[in-house]
Formats: sequence, structure tokens, C-alpha cells
Amino acid sequence: MPSDEASTWDALSSGYQAAAQLPTDVAVYGPDIPTEGDLRLLGDVKGRRILDLGCGAAQASIAFAKAGATAIGVDFSAQQLALGRQLCEREEVRVELRQGDLADLAFLRADSIDGVFAANAFDYIRDLARVFRQVHRVLKVGAPLAFSVSHPFWAVATGLRAGGLPSYFDRTPAVERHADAALTVFPRTFSDLYTALVRASYRVDAFIEPEPVPHAPRGSSWEPTMAAIPYTLVVRARKEGS
Repeated sequence: MPSDEASTWDALSSGYQAAAQLPTDVAVYGPDIPTEGDLRLLGDVKGRRILDLGCGAAQASIAFAKAGATAIGVDFSAQQLALGRQLCEREEVRVELRQGDLADLAFLRADSIDGVFAANAFDYIRDLARVFRQVHRVLKVGAPLAFSVSHPFWAVATGLRAGGLPSYFDRTPAVERHADAALTVFPRTFSDLYTALVRASYRVDAFIEPEPVPHAPRGSSWEPTMAAIPYTLVVRARKEGS
């Protein structure tokens, strides 16, 4: 992740956390959809080593630690991690937090991690195949990588709604604007994700397009279109080979 993107997240951190209001008792894949507590893609984490990539302020890491896991969080934003350390202290849990690129996992031994979680972090990664390879190295054989990204159809649907004619196959990096800051997003198709995982020696066993939780209070990012068009894609892939 380029340093300017990390600096942008540093600037956005406080406002994002205030708006997102993420829980610390369950890992969340995205707004208004079923959580890890519902989907159970990582299974029982008690006694296991769980890596949280793009951990932000460590809410998911804290939830894993509360469930009995040894939780490790990695993020490129110093400010996000500072907020995470404050949350860990408040919640009285121990989480190992590290600042760095999501593919820079040299501090972890090969075949030492029982599960990897990443919520809405991979959209901002240019070389996602490199991340997949590094995660593969540290995962135990058969262990899951569970992650969420923006649904590939969402950008097309919102573009059509705005009166444009966007292409699903357009992989041109897009600019995501937040107040006076901007982040770069890297669009991918279903086949892009699947192919990158298979080439990195994973077996994909879940592609989930979660519907919004019915009758639940809606978050700050909710818009009516989300009731008809999937906003988030959740994927689970398991390490194959050594």
C-alpha cells in the first residue's frame, strides 16, 4: 500500500470509526449483512491463531480474542492502529498489532496460522495476488482465508443508476472520495478473484452474496438500492498444498 494511501487512512480514521461504529464482540464483513457469528466461515476460533488483515482499529481482532483466539492484526495506518490499541486496553484483551503492508508477513512462520480474516481491505490493494501468496505461506494446510470485498456488480449498478453505462470488465482504478480525501480502489470481476485464488493454490468453497439482515437497524452507509443489489461479496478459500 503506497504511503500516501496510508496517510489518507490516517486522516480518515477518526471520522470513519465514528461513522462505522463497528462492534467488538463479533467480526463484521460489511454493513447491514450477516456477521462472522452468523456465517461461521472461520469456524470455532478458540485456541487458534487468527490473522486479521486490514484490521483498522482492531474490532474484529478483539472479537476473535474474546472468543479465545490468539489474534494478530495488520494494518498500514498508524492512526487506525493507535485507536485499536486504545480499544484493546478498554476491552481488556491482548491483540498483537503490527503496522505494515498486508503482504509483508515475514514476521510470521510458514504454516503457523489457523485462519485469516479480511473485511473490505482487499479493494484497496493493487497486487492482490501477492497478498494471496503471502497468506498461503503462513496458513496451515486446509485452513481458511475468509474475506469480503465490494461486490463486482455494485459499481455497475450504481453507475447505471446515475445515468451512465459502466462496463463490468473495466478494471481501471477508481477514486473513492471521502470529504477532502481520496482512496484508490481496484475493481475486479468474479473470475479475477477466483483465478487469483486458484493460481495461489487455494480451493474456493464459498462465494456468498449476503442479503441485508431483515428488520435490523441500518448503518450510516445504507441506501435503498442495497435491498435489491448485493453490495458486498464474501469469499472463503482454503489453502491447498504446502
